[in-house]
Amino acid sequence: MASLQRPEIKLESLKEDIKEFFKISGWEKKLQNAVYSELSVFPLPSHPAAPPEHLKEPLVYMRKAQGSWEKRILKSLNSMCTELSIPLARKRPVGEQKELLNKWNEMGTDEPDLSLFRPVYAPKDFLEVLINLRNPNYENGDSLSFRTHLGLIQVPLKVKDIPELKEFFVELGLTTGQLGIDDSTQVPPELFENEHVRIGQKVLAEQDSAAAQQYIRQGSPTALRAELWALILNISSQPEDILYYEQLKTNVIQHDLLVDSLIYKDVKLTASNDDYYFVFEDYLYQVLLCFSRDPSVLGHFAYNSASPPKSYIRGKLGLEEYAVFYPPNGVIPFHGFSMYVAPLCFLYHEPSKLYQIFREMYVRFFFRLHSISSHPSGIVSLCLLFETLLQTYLPQLFYHLREIGAQPLRISFKWMVRAFSGYLATDQLLLLWDRILGYNSLEILAVLAAAVFAFRAVNLMEVTSLAAAEAVLADLSTLKVMPLLQIFLFATVT
Repeated sequence: MASLQRPEIKLESLKEDIKEFFKISGWEKKLQNAVYSELSVFPLPSHPAAPPEHLKEPLVYMRKAQGSWEKRILKSLNSMCTELSIPLARKRPVGEQKELLNKWNEMGTDEPDLSLFRPVYAPKDFLEVLINLRNPNYENGDSLSFRTHLGLIQVPLKVKDIPELKEFFVELGLTTGQLGIDDSTQVPPELFENEHVRIGQKVLAEQDSAAAQQYIRQGSPTALRAELWALILNISSQPEDILYYEQLKTNVIQHDLLVDSLIYKDVKLTASNDDYYFVFEDYLYQVLLCFSRDPSVLGHFAYNSASPPKSYIRGKLGLEEYAVFYPPNGVIPFHGFSMYVAPLCFLYHEPSKLYQIFREMYVRFFFRLHSISSHPSGIVSLCLLFETLLQTYLPQLFYHLREIGAQPLRISFKWMVRAFSGYLATDQLLLLWDRILGYNSLEILAVLAAAVFAFRAVNLMEVTSLAAAEAVLADLSTLKVMPLLQIFLFATVT
């Protein structure tokens, strides 16, 4: 304010002076990035008369299904509490607090007895719920076109066909340079890569989120990826962010939650057994335990079809003033949840930065993979897109697998629900996640799942059981993501 009282500041030019100040100080870019970040996350404004729940999910039957699913998860959590006689939360004794603080950076060496704990649910339980979803308005088979859909998902949502996907993913075209393609005929790979790196450095120097998002559609150079993702997600490590992370850590030290054991169990069952990720075990505990305590995550429930679960202070069940969100972030982890964090450990080695990146990836993208909604990036739409692509463009394969009781979605669902983490080699996974960020969409997961089936189609036509089909697709670690996507999207006859 003091600078506004200087004699050279004139009232008639105040607007222009402020604009100029924003430019010179760098605040113009910061504001642009903040606005762009909001636009990337929040849905477009709905009709002014629409009720607030429409922002979460416009279709009533989807909201009801999500509500029933949440009740089921809570019932599973509460019955575990009762069976094991463990409280949902407790304050740790001082000795235990000191011990945890001392081994904070080596929690992987801790071997608590988790044999009695079980994941609240696994992806296959969730798939069964999605298979049973129905739109009551279509029960009488009004829609002939929809009745011809022979997949497991039986709800009529609009999904893109290949011509629409080609238009949407236009930068993946065969004539566009891509990182992750070794044999591009137009331009020698090293020439494209050198030029792409040069442009990437320029994008970073400009600090423009929108430009970074456009740039990354052709893939990110390994050396620039961590900075580019942080720029797209509008994350800069300020002292207050580090302080916030430390506060979450203090909360972990002071309070023990039942979900902590679920997190430990999940890391032990998944990342700890993974050749790529076992070395990051300590990071995973740190990030996920802090995440469970973070109330700022609750903000994403404004545009998520799900609602955060509540717990009531003992003896006050049903009294809203005695309700608290449990866990404090409103997210109950399921089997495989830690795999959303694991690949990020390759890019970020500073815990508070790693934490911020994961939190932003979760509230932008990953929550959609385990909530029931009609959103184009929601898991229901992804399943339907996958099945529609296979049924339309590989009908013989689709019918063959269906006839032998090996519905393709039963195999691909686990890949999509984990955004392929733990299935692809890490370098390939990061190239895939580049495109998720670049297009601000998860639809590429369904396209890749269909492309994998197309790639293995000859072998799959020979199998005679679900087990045999699963065996053909058991190992995806040698696949090259970008050629698969390009061939499926741009070399498929449509």
